[in-house]
Amino acid sequence: MSNPYTGPHNTPYPAPPPPGEPAPRWARKRYVLPALGLALFIGMGVGAGGGQTTNDAKPASAAPRPTVTVTATATTTATPPAKEPEPAPTVTATKTVKVTTTVTAQPAAGGGADDSGSEGGGDVYYANCSAVRAAGAAPIHRGEPGYASHLDRDDDGVACDT
Repeated sequence: MSNPYTGPHNTPYPAPPPPGEPAPRWARKRYVLPALGLALFIGMGVGAGGGQTTNDAKPASAAPRPTVTVTATATTTATPPAKEPEPAPTVTATKTVKVTTTVTAQPAAGGGADDSGSEGGGDVYYANCSAVRAAGAAPIHRGEPGYASHLDRDDDGVACDT
């Protein structure tokens, strides 16, 4: 028995036309349509070509033409400088300080003992350092008249030193 799938009548394609005769219409489409499709896809690939554009070609309007230059001038008028304000009047406050000098009696010889031992043997007493400065006696050293321990805050032997 012979193979049923082989033979002149069992092929899916019809027999080619004899030489010299034109091919049937459907045969022409078999070659032309795929070629057109391939050209379409190649053209799309070239057109999308990475998005890079070059500006090598100069536009036709690049020929030199006369240019128009507009120059604007502005005129400003200067206003005279404003008068400087006069300075405010100076107010001087004067404070009068009254200095009182208190003289204390010295103990009688041998009549008593000096409690602090660091008090000056003087006959001048100052209530505070402002009074010492007003009298022009600042600074007072230990042992000088007017020295007192309440005037020497840091106990270094110099009263009203600052």
